[in-house]
Amino acid sequence: MDPRTVDLDALNSATKYPSIPTYHVLDPKNGGLLEQTAAFSGEVVLSEKVDGTNARIILFPGGDYILGSREELLYARGDLIGNPALGIVDALRGPAGRLTPPETGLRVHYLEVYGGKVTGASKEYTGSRAVGHRLFDIADVGADVLSLPRPRISAWREEGGQAFLPEDELAAAAEKEGWERVPLLGAVDAAELPAGVAEMQEFLAERLPGTRAALDGGAGGRPEGVVLRTPDRSAIAKARFQDYRRTLKRRG
Repeated sequence: MDPRTVDLDALNSATKYPSIPTYHVLDPKNGGLLEQTAAFSGEVVLSEKVDGTNARIILFPGGDYILGSREELLYARGDLIGNPALGIVDALRGPAGRLTPPETGLRVHYLEVYGGKVTGASKEYTGSRAVGHRLFDIADVGADVLSLPRPRISAWREEGGQAFLPEDELAAAAEKEGWERVPLLGAVDAAELPAGVAEMQEFLAERLPGTRAALDGGAGGRPEGVVLRTPDRSAIAKARFQDYRRTLKRRG
């Protein structure tokens, strides 16, 4: 598969990171949280949700790669000029060139690029405008997907079509490639997860009182939230501090 001949719109759609639901369901009327939760069973792995910008490295057999933000493709290996949006190309061009390419299909590394001037929350991670990146997922995408009609690719992606690596394989791949992962916060049994909104806010504060992804001593330290996932990644959800603060404040 040659990146110079693929349908770039199809490639962009097939490798976008899918939407992650919130642990407590969002109320479509006001954006607050309902008492209904995402369904988990067995072991649940917890990791810090870093507040930066979603980035991806799309690897082709043979070593070519394309860098992208959450929504668009920004740079291909060998380009003289790249889209400078959010500092993604500057942060990931070097590491991307050292990654092990897949034998077939595509392998997509998903990372959070944060700090610098990436988002308004950057001050929580750095006092010197340092920029960092952390791996949070890897998925394999078959080349045949790119030949599907565009609407079908989008539906395939949102229905879980991308083959994400389970926890043990993700850990092994991160170690092999030299990636620093988003901070892991341990694991719990699904039965130990709080059912109520107020209880979940307390759970988050206990598990993550401050960010573990600070880039220097000048970081403000306030974390964004936690991602919950089963080891086989059959279930995944996010829990953001601000959603719980806003909901409980509204309830008054």
